Amino acid sequence: MFNTILFPIDRSREAREAAETVANLVKTYNSRLVLLSVVENTPESKMDSEAEVAKLLQAAQALFAEKGIETEVIEREGMASFTICDVADEIDANLIIMGCRGLGLTNEGATESVTIRVINLSPCPVLIVP
Repeated sequence: MFNTILFPIDRSREAREAAETVANLVKTYNSRLVLLSVVENTPESKMDSEAEVAKLLQAAQALFAEKGIETEVIEREGMASFTICDVADEIDANLIIMGCRGLGLTNEGATESVTIRVINLSPCPVLIVP
């Protein structure tokens, strides 16, 4: 059912908390797991260094390796919501799993929320872990 699962990660608490759900689904469906880190190059966002992004991806890989799960990693630059959906399409993902900060629950947050944009643009189902 879920042959390929895409898990966009960042440093947020919500992404760390979603990791357990990701691990459970990957094991249940014997899925391929692809971790994605998106670096946004905007004046408003703080640009992460390549070393910081590599460290984040290595930590995520180690977390899943402890659970006996192999991962693939992809690092991209761009607007997070569009990049997540583009990568999901490229890898033929059957599911995107994301943590949610809850910012989309306000009128202001709904237009800015990466999660809401991914839900609206995604080429596959999206599971939001609160």
